Amino acid sequence: MSQTIAFIGLGNMGGPMAANLVKAGFSVKVFDLVASSVETLVKQGALASASASDAAKDADVVISMLPAGKHVKSLYLADDGLIHQLAKNTLVIDCSTIDAASAQEVGKALEEQGIAFIDAPVSGGTAGATAGTLTFIVGGDAENVARAHPVLSAMGKNIFHAGETGAGQIAKICNNMLLSVLMAGTAEALQMGIDNGLDPKVLSDIMLQSSGRNWTLELYNPCPDVLENVPSSKGYQGGFMVDLMKKDLGLAVDTANKSQSTIPMGSMAQSLYKLHSLAGNGQLDFSSIFKMYSAKQD
Repeated sequence: MSQTIAFIGLGNMGGPMAANLVKAGFSVKVFDLVASSVETLVKQGALASASASDAAKDADVVISMLPAGKHVKSLYLADDGLIHQLAKNTLVIDCSTIDAASAQEVGKALEEQGIAFIDAPVSGGTAGATAGTLTFIVGGDAENVARAHPVLSAMGKNIFHAGETGAGQIAKICNNMLLSVLMAGTAEALQMGIDNGLDPKVLSDIMLQSSGRNWTLELYNPCPDVLENVPSSKGYQGGFMVDLMKKDLGLAVDTANKSQSTIPMGSMAQSLYKLHSLAGNGQLDFSSIFKMYSAKQD
């Protein structure tokens, strides 16, 4: 493929996403503040860049995967930001999960300079990033979304156009808020069963054939040793960290406040994940919320 892609941000998600672009035949220039992350991608066929500007030079597409809105705004809009360097008609795809207002601010500024922009946060976790089966939830102009489709398809299997710029972020945080509620409720129900003498595997099977069936119970069970190859059966390592869920719930609560939406369950989930993080579990997978219910009080 003739397109050159700059990929900026090679963390737990960005690294494997960039690797899948290399596998798909794109020329991929990579940059991250962590040198070892760049080296890992170079071994897989990517081209190392000394800076974000170096990566983006002459790129047809720029993809960013960064922690928060302030990082995205700095990358693109700072005095030395990419907005001053990218050629007109470059396509920018921001896959970070950030607040919609920041996505809209960056998108508006870039588009005023003739630079195409979409926000495309992802769902599917590190396993999906590695397998190339992510879901992209996209906001932006339909023409830009269509243009991004071949690139996104190399990293994921589902691409949803949620609406205008920023809509991808709104849809993503709605999903993650619901996910947090489902995970907390599933953990609560399983532990109540265990406390009353039930086998969690048997209880899971019962609920999977009943009206309590949900994604966390079926594919990401929070109780250790019910499912193989999920974080709960690996000491809650890997997957989606508690601190990232806490961040997304903060975005959800801020969004709800702006729209005056009522989210009692989302607010409760935010409190639970804050407490869980404060107890020293921030780097564990978010399914480790099960530990909060399973810890017996003396």
